[in-house]
This record gives sequence, C-alpha cells and structure tokens, in this order.
Amino acid sequence: LAKMPYWGIFPFDEDGLKVAPLRPPVVPEKPRHGEGGVDCFSCERSDQGIWLNDDWRLTRIEGVGVPLVVMLHPRKHYDLSDLPDELAGEMGRLTVQIARAVDDIPHIARCHVYRIGDGGAHMHVWFFGRPEGQSQLYGSLLPVWDDLLPAYPAHIAEADAPTVAATLPAAFVGRPA
Repeated sequence: LAKMPYWGIFPFDEDGLKVAPLRPPVVPEKPRHGEGGVDCFSCERSDQGIWLNDDWRLTRIEGVGVPLVVMLHPRKHYDLSDLPDELAGEMGRLTVQIARAVDDIPHIARCHVYRIGDGGAHMHVWFFGRPEGQSQLYGSLLPVWDDLLPAYPAHIAEADAPTVAATLPAAFVGRPA
C-alpha cells in the first residue's frame, strides 16, 4: 500500500485493504455530463440557488455528513479552461469570500475548496465545512469522509447556508435567493 492508508486521517482500516488494479486506458473517454451544454443539469437550474447574481450562483448541497457543503457555478455554461478572464477574476474573489464566510461559522474549523471536473462539464467549485474538533477529517480525504458519515442535522446547514450567502452581496452585486 502507499503511504496514505497509514495517515491518521485515512477513513479506512488498512488491515485487509488492497489497491485495486489499474485498468487499461479507454480512449476516447466517455463524455462528461452536460458536455457542450447539452442536457446540462447546472444550466437547467441556472436560476436556482441560495445566492445569485448575473454571472454566478451558489447552491447548498443537502444530505451531507459535514456541517455545510456549498457549490459555486457560473450561470452560463463554461468549464474552467474556457472561463473568460473577467469571470475567472470574479471566481477568485468569490472563492475567497465564500471560504472566509464558511470559516467564520462557529462550529466549522476550516473551509476546504475543491474543483474536480471529471463528472460534469459545467464548471463548479465545492466548499466543504470541516467540523470543529474533528481533526481526523483533515486534508484531501474530507469528501470521502463526507460520503461515509451519517447526514449532518439539516437544520444546522439550513441556518448556516444563508449566513454564507448574506456575505456575498456586500462584495458583489447580487442577491440572496
């Protein structure tokens, strides 16, 4: 096994764990959901979220195992590599503002930010709030832990998400949804 299973933050017991064999490459790759803007889940919901402006929307992901998960999406269909420079600059400022707001929630220790991009062609950035005191959830494995944990009490996330959204209009023209 690699070094990772022996980290104190690894979510699985290393006894009996084995690495799956690497499958041979498949080329061309299967298209991602919403490729070319066709049948794009995010485009279909471009007017939905906990915060909206002309270019961006922030959504809350429900049924997660950590206190709060929100996602930032451009309202128009872009992937990260074709995001216009002006929107890229806004994304950077919004990312910092959202992370600050999540970090400021009393029962959240850190905001983890992820952009993965293999499942959907519409660019989206994930923000995970790591619960305070849960140092076992440090680092890159937080999304794995999130899938393993029981659902966090929904009423807490329902109260926290609007708090994050309310910080955005002060920095960006927009409105809580």
